[in-house]
Amino acid sequence: MTKDRSPEEVAETEAQRDQREAEEQVERDLDELAEARRERDEYLELAQRSKADFENYRKRVAKETSEALARGKAELARQLLPAIDNLERALDAGVDARGRDSATRLTESHEALVEGVAMVRDELHSGLEGAGVESFDPTGEKFDPQLHEALSTKPDEETESGVVVETVAKGYRLNGQVLRPAKVVVSQ
Repeated sequence: MTKDRSPEEVAETEAQRDQREAEEQVERDLDELAEARRERDEYLELAQRSKADFENYRKRVAKETSEALARGKAELARQLLPAIDNLERALDAGVDARGRDSATRLTESHEALVEGVAMVRDELHSGLEGAGVESFDPTGEKFDPQLHEALSTKPDEETESGVVVETVAKGYRLNGQVLRPAKVVVSQ
């Protein structure tokens, strides 16, 4: 037997159903909000960890760069120290020659001084070459403002215009990059 419900009972049942649906919707919304908060917290934690990792990386790279620079300076100093030793020996040879009366001893001393300075030059070049620095003498080459610094021009009938006829100071490169352009005289 079905009992006919009064409109108040039907309205009350609909109100209860609406309330129940509203409560369920609120529960779903609260669950979604809680899930969004969990995701937010995870992303925030990930961002904070990434920031800390990046900061540690930046500090480590700065330290390693500083250490590499110090090692490079130390290696350059080690390579140049023998040249300084030879220069000191050459200067000592010049000082020894001053106290001598004999022209022969003075000539020998002068030769020793020249030889000592040449040894210093050779050791400095060797040290630079070991570091990848190479010198270049562009005499006879076409003038290139990227590689050469023209100090003056000189008329030269045997050479076409714009050719390097004299190198005043050699140029230097490191791994193909010009450290110092060659100082040259160019033909007119």
